[in-house]
Amino acid sequence: MTYASYLKVPELLSLQLERSTGPEGAEHDELLFIVVHQVYELWFKSLRHELQGVQAALEDGDTDRALHLLNRVLKILKTLVAQVDVLETMTPLQFLSFRDRLDSASGFESAGFRAIEAMLGARNRAAVAGQPEGSGARQSIEEAQAATSVWESYLGYLVERGHAVPPDAALPDARVQDILIAAYREDPDAGLVAERLVDLDEGVQEWRYRHVKMVERTIGTKRGTGGSSGVEYLRGTLFRPAFPDLWEIRSRL
Repeated sequence: MTYASYLKVPELLSLQLERSTGPEGAEHDELLFIVVHQVYELWFKSLRHELQGVQAALEDGDTDRALHLLNRVLKILKTLVAQVDVLETMTPLQFLSFRDRLDSASGFESAGFRAIEAMLGARNRAAVAGQPEGSGARQSIEEAQAATSVWESYLGYLVERGHAVPPDAALPDARVQDILIAAYREDPDAGLVAERLVDLDEGVQEWRYRHVKMVERTIGTKRGTGGSSGVEYLRGTLFRPAFPDLWEIRSRL
């Protein structure tokens, strides 16, 4: 076993296949674009893995492990945001030099991120419809949407700690908000986990915002690849909290 064989380095480095052509070969900036987005997909995979661990810890009532894994998730989100800085070194003209080679491909199709959204509670049929029928990507999103969400795992954690969360709780839910306020005041561990969930929600929103601004400075208001509405679609995803109850109670604490 070697470093390269354990990490499959030769196979990994063979996956960056530029499609642009020119008098001197592929456009210089296409490799950067491919690498950054492939790295995003790897981080999305890691985030799904860590969020599954968070849910398992919550369902086991393991506060320390849930907090530890949530902290790791937050660090990964910060890394995702930082990668936008790298993409923003590419000017609009540099992106346009190979954009047409993307054909119908679009970040809108990222099953990895769609599965993360589902884990955070999004149940959007359009996310499923955006994947080919019978594909593994479509199945992964459907499974994530059918599974227990992070929020539902946290509500179960509260129940196990003696908080009377109603079984028919919705999002948002004034009854749950009253329970959350009591948890903050009387159950420090539950309140601490809730604060880390707020950090998680804020981190995802920060990533969305930076992504929107990066796309806006690169293509302006042009339609996105794959026929998406580009910046207008992305703007519509901003400021939609995954855990609205945790934001609603801020003024009452």
